[in-house]
Amino acid sequence: MDVVDVDVVDVIVAGAGPTGLMLACELRLAGVNVLLVDQLAERGTTESRAGGLHARTMEVLDQRGLADRFLAAGRQIQAGHFSGLRLDFTEFPTRYPFTLGLLQHRVERLLEERAAELGVQVRWSSPVIELRQDETGVEVVVGGDRFRAAYLVGCDGGRSTIRKLAGIDFPGTEATMTALLGDVEMAAPPDDTVFMERHEHGDYSVIAFEPGWYRVFTAEYDHVADRDAPMTFEILRESVVRIAGTDFGMHSPRWVSRYNDTARLASRYREGRVLLAGDAAHIHYPAGGQGLNMGVQDAVNLGWKLAAVLQGRASDTLLDTYQTERQPVAERVLRNTRAQSALGRPGAHMDAMRAIMAGLITKPDVNEALGSMIGALDIQYPLGSGHPLIGRRVPDLDLKTDSGPTRLYELLHTGRPVLLDLGAGVSAPNDWVDVVRAQCDAEEWPIPVLGTVPAARALLIRPDGHVAWVDGSGNLTSALTTWS
Repeated sequence: MDVVDVDVVDVIVAGAGPTGLMLACELRLAGVNVLLVDQLAERGTTESRAGGLHARTMEVLDQRGLADRFLAAGRQIQAGHFSGLRLDFTEFPTRYPFTLGLLQHRVERLLEERAAELGVQVRWSSPVIELRQDETGVEVVVGGDRFRAAYLVGCDGGRSTIRKLAGIDFPGTEATMTALLGDVEMAAPPDDTVFMERHEHGDYSVIAFEPGWYRVFTAEYDHVADRDAPMTFEILRESVVRIAGTDFGMHSPRWVSRYNDTARLASRYREGRVLLAGDAAHIHYPAGGQGLNMGVQDAVNLGWKLAAVLQGRASDTLLDTYQTERQPVAERVLRNTRAQSALGRPGAHMDAMRAIMAGLITKPDVNEALGSMIGALDIQYPLGSGHPLIGRRVPDLDLKTDSGPTRLYELLHTGRPVLLDLGAGVSAPNDWVDVVRAQCDAEEWPIPVLGTVPAARALLIRPDGHVAWVDGSGNLTSALTTWS
């Protein structure tokens, strides 16, 4: 292939799914020149593996002023689950104590609209076929064109080309079961939602997602289908009959898919100037619907850091904190989804285990611990000690400012760090951080799992909404140098 001309951009993002779209939005919001490419010819309109947004993802969208458009498109579900055992989210200390039912293709449409507003367009039919990097950047061949960028981020899924070209290992555990999914119409649907109803041969679910059609899942254990084998509607129908004893008159499939409980985690999230995010960095059984949510949160962690490095506000070593912070989150998700897969197995022994778990989940502390883990509300990055808030997501406080009442998350709409002064009289030495002086009437702040903490007099909040410094916990100048 003759490739001569080289176009230069700041960052190339490979993969225009939710992770890549969110990352592109974050970069453009910070003023970074980004190229978003995808190997597909166009965006799919019917295939949607993921079906929900959890509390922390909704908070992240709120921090960028996007929550309302997602709320308008979705359906609030006042619960979640752990391997089919119901979790109650209603008392969680967040403005979003629910799962937002919203299919992935709709999530992508909303994020693509936002990307377009910021000046990002998806370049379709553009597979990355070659990359070479040096000390100053990465040269990437995309289709028949060559680009040079300071950084390349692979958001291109579990079979990531970027990960393979960068030589990053993807160790993990092999599949132990086969799960099927289909969006179908039904002549004789069940009277109510069926979720993980367990039988001798496995379990099945039937969920009415939108008027006129249903999402059907089956899971059968100790049989692993070839992931590259053709998947058909008849295979799904036979699996439903085998487990449920009926096919509910299912017909007219929109799409069908096969997946399993393979779990893998990239050995590193960065190789020089190449980074990974979303499914390119981690895959797992989709129990609890955590994958899409984790990818969006990867993007929000990484985007502002790339911008800070490119704009000379931080050294390249800031990017190492992306792996330090996000890889343990993925390790925990792989652990909890492996546990959920095992807990779903049929048989008397697992029936006994599930009965014990069902009893434990009724205890508020257990319910909150599991629910906050699934919803990613309890994440604490290793940013230091001195105060229980450091490293955690900041609560969305009601504030009073000279400009009038506001919420803390509204202060983060610009994607800039915020130094919130609630009476300590602090200041910042540069204009890289927004200094906001406000009043908060709450004397205690509710924090997931922890309970409440005394109100602080000042906070440094990173663009991703995590607390980097609290008044009295350490040196503010050092925290500003590191995190803003």
